[in-house]
Amino acid sequence: MKVTRRLPTDDRPDAAGGLAPADAAAHCGVSLDTLRYYEREGLIGPVARTSGGRRSYDENDLFWVGLVTCLRSAGLGIADLREFTTLLRSEGDPGARVDFPAHHRAVLQQRAASIATARGVLDEKIAHYSAVPPPTDRPGEADRPVV
Repeated sequence: MKVTRRLPTDDRPDAAGGLAPADAAAHCGVSLDTLRYYEREGLIGPVARTSGGRRSYDENDLFWVGLVTCLRSAGLGIADLREFTTLLRSEGDPGARVDFPAHHRAVLQQRAASIATARGVLDEKIAHYSAVPPPTDRPGEADRPVV
């Protein structure tokens, strides 16, 4: 997942100076459908078009795709992303631009703590079951759970 403002030199720009949709999708690690969906939902763009009508993704578009993709993978929903991208693009309340990501960071920190706890429990179970001898052929012993 890339959140960058510069086009990589190895991607092929199209005639308008931006990236063709397939190249932009490959660069961002998303599908063409995802690019179109993000644009339709107002999360990126509007994306410029070539004289032939094809989308042409510039550095700014790729930055927004990377940002949206990153925040989606962190669990933000489309409505939250739409609100956040609107805040970032507007000249409105600068405090809201800080409050919104601060709130979601706190939520992520809580989720990270829960995940760390669950990982610890799983590590203990792995250690426990790795030390348990294999079941014997004695009747009934294989059916008894080991807790």
